[in-house]
Amino acid sequence: MREILSKEPRLPDGFSPRSEQAWRAPFEPADRNCRAVLDAAGGRAPQRGLTAQAAASYQGDELGEQVGVGLARYDGAAGEHMSALAKALKACREVRAGSGTHLSTALVAVPDVGDEAVAGELRGRLNGYPYALDVVLARSGDMLVSLVHTSMAEVEPQRTRQLLDAVMRMASP
Repeated sequence: MREILSKEPRLPDGFSPRSEQAWRAPFEPADRNCRAVLDAAGGRAPQRGLTAQAAASYQGDELGEQVGVGLARYDGAAGEHMSALAKALKACREVRAGSGTHLSTALVAVPDVGDEAVAGELRGRLNGYPYALDVVLARSGDMLVSLVHTSMAEVEPQRTRQLLDAVMRMASP
């Protein structure tokens, strides 16, 4: 699975083709639902039935722009984990961490991705500075794909979709 993320990805223009370490949230969400959703993109997917996982990040050319990708392959449990993570995303209404970090969450539609998908936008302030994060969870067969797209300014939904499509192509056999 590491090869999938290490090979020359066909990411949208403005993203480095060189993979870096797994993405880590720049804050520690107190809410366990928010933490579960963000952990998956950092290579900490649910463990039951997990047969392989890999995670990487890629830098973008916008201020603070980064995409984090987590791939997890399961032995029959991918659908259950997808359902649990979708519920967790719906329950993650806001993120508060330390002083000056407050992000509000809104669910967004993500049609025509794998077997099922759910997405959310987190917008607000990170340590007092504007911050935006899109998160997408998708399942294709026994593979769970987790993606976060972050920026210190604004995250463009069409760019997140382009990243998602590229990652889904990378993860396809």
